[in-house]
Formats: sequence, C-alpha cells, structure tokens
Amino acid sequence: MLDRIELRPNERVDHLINRGLKIIQSREVFSFSMDAVLLAHFANVPKQGRLIDLCTGTGVIPLLLSGRTKGKIIGVEIQEKLWDMANRSVMINDLHDQIEIIEADLKNMPSLFGDGSFDYLTCNPPYMPSGGDQNLNPYIAIARHEIMCTLEDVVSVSHRLVRSGGKIALVHRPSRLVDLLTLMRQYRIEPKRIRFVHPRHGQEANMVLVEGIRDGGREMKIMPPLIVYNEKGEYTEEMKAIYEGS
Repeated sequence: MLDRIELRPNERVDHLINRGLKIIQSREVFSFSMDAVLLAHFANVPKQGRLIDLCTGTGVIPLLLSGRTKGKIIGVEIQEKLWDMANRSVMINDLHDQIEIIEADLKNMPSLFGDGSFDYLTCNPPYMPSGGDQNLNPYIAIARHEIMCTLEDVVSVSHRLVRSGGKIALVHRPSRLVDLLTLMRQYRIEPKRIRFVHPRHGQEANMVLVEGIRDGGREMKIMPPLIVYNEKGEYTEEMKAIYEGS
C-alpha cells in the first residue's frame, strides 16, 4: 500500500514503535508523543463495539488500538493537515475497514453520531489554557492550547457520545487533575482508575491517566505509579514492554 500513498513535502514514514505499523509524520507539525502511547496502553478497550478518539492528531491512538479490538474506531481531528496525514496512515496500514478519520470539530460529534453511540472514548486533549505563551506554529499551538476546544468541551461531549456504562479514558497534566475530576463528575462520568506517570523514582508525576464510566458508581482505584526511566536513564522494564506492544 505504501507505494500507492503520496507523501507531501517534509513528510516521512516512521515505524510505530514495535507493532509493525507505520505512521506519516512531518517536520511541519508535532510528532506523536509518549502521552498518546501510554493512553492507548492504559485504555481498557472492549473487544467489540464502537470506539471514538477525539483530538486524534495524526491518528496514532486509533492505529495503536486497532490491534486490541475488532471494533470500529472513529478518529476526529479538526486540523485539515493532520486529518490528511492520519487518513493516509490508515491507508498505508490497510486499516480503512476498521478505522475512519473524519475532519470535524469535536463539539459537533453528538449531533453527527447521536447520544450514546459509542462504547469507549479516548482523548489526548490540549493541556494548556488558551492565551499566554503559545507556540508560533499554529499546528502545535492548537494541539497544546485550548484554542479550538476546552477541557469542559471534551468532557461534556464525551458524556454525550458514550452510552450509559461506557468508558472514557484521558491523559492530562497532574496540575489539571482537580479540574478534570470535577468536570467528569459534573457530567456524570465517574472516575474509576487513575495512574500517575513519573519520569523517574522520586520525581513528581508529569502525566496522569484517568478512566471513567458514564453513570458509574462512586468507587475509584489509584493504580501503581508508572516510572518511565530507571537510574541509568533507560526505559524501565514496564516501559520497554509497552513500546514492544506487550
């Protein structure tokens, strides 16, 4: 399939860690990050059903989830360039029967698909509020800052898209955890699993993974911390296993 996919200027095709998948990346936009890889690994996706990934970027999360579920996966991206890259990555991997990437504003998804249309939802949203020191690159600015959507937009839309009993998994910064949990409960998404990600032992967490259930009961588990690097500056055994697809 690769020989039939046209690459744009400044684009390249990278291997998507060790899962045998390929992804189109570009110097003009951000590359996929560890955040997305960890969210895809953390997500307890169903074997069947309908899944949706908001703020999909270049489509890394749908690609990673494709090997863990037989369900249909929708990726939603508002930026045309990123949508185009994600769509062609799906074609390179011959996953067009399972994954569909649509160019749209996530706030319009309930109107497009209807309430309660999905069993599982993932999102790696912009972390920083709009304003302040924004990257001059518009692609990166929109991905990092709440320019096109806020955290409340993400949570409120997630509540509508997922059926009662369905699950939502997000990754964010620990500094926004109170905001995230407050909004989840406000929109009837009960937090169920939380895992903090630490660069090294003894260092503060710089990421947090949260999974909630729409209309779930009030009981939450704090999972063991995930440590990224060991004392030698190498990936820990758990991180190696994640990147190897174990």
